[in-house]
Amino acid sequence: MSKVTSEDRNAYLEKSKRFKEAVDAILLREKSILGVLEKDPNGAAYKKLILADEMLNLSSNLIVMNGISAAMLGGRNEDALNEARKALYKSVIYLEEIVTGLVDAPFSDYEDKVAEISAFDAARRYALVRKLGLAIRLVEDAYGDNTKWKWSFVELEARFAAISKNIFDLKNAVVNLDPRSPDYEATVYHLRTMKKLLMQAADRYREKYELSTNRIDDFKQAIAFLGALKRIHILVGDREEAETVKKKAEIWATKLESDHRKREDSSKKA
Repeated sequence: MSKVTSEDRNAYLEKSKRFKEAVDAILLREKSILGVLEKDPNGAAYKKLILADEMLNLSSNLIVMNGISAAMLGGRNEDALNEARKALYKSVIYLEEIVTGLVDAPFSDYEDKVAEISAFDAARRYALVRKLGLAIRLVEDAYGDNTKWKWSFVELEARFAAISKNIFDLKNAVVNLDPRSPDYEATVYHLRTMKKLLMQAADRYREKYELSTNRIDDFKQAIAFLGALKRIHILVGDREEAETVKKKAEIWATKLESDHRKREDSSKKA
């Protein structure tokens, strides 16, 4: 790699200037909205939807800055990437504050939270889910495969999967799945995406358990996401799919119990 000159850095700063300005503007808007929320909590859920979206815009601008760095300086902008990753977490946290981060839980446990954003229609909910998913993928791709954050992204993806489920309007799901409903298309696509994300979260936590941590909690999380997926299948009448997921969860639970017993036996022998 050729040495980066001061001229190269100045050119990078000039090229990325407008994106840096956008980042600063977004952070100022976030601060302003949080100040309004502190004084008046009315409509907090909708304000946090705005904040969640702003954090995704923040992440996008930082990713562009990283891309400019790679193209002009021949290397990643680690500061921009780290800030983009933090922005994703902030977006997820804002959304969890609205609809919770509950995984294998009945809709009744968070129905009142979802009701607070009833005016946020199916199309916008699905658009937000797609935007968050894209932002996560762009940040992961920018880091590459050999990153120290590889396994921490499993948690981020899983929290995203839980949000995609919890922001979905389960109360009106059956009605919206009628082809005559104006929300039919968005509901179908959101449901399909949600199922995929829940299964992916389960598989990724299982992978993390097997290849990295060997922590029982990670395996339990994997099983919890299968439980969440089974609930969705049952709710929308996918009985065969629900049974398939149930069997998978039972196999995993048996494996978990077996591993736990082996560890206890090893500990006793030690």
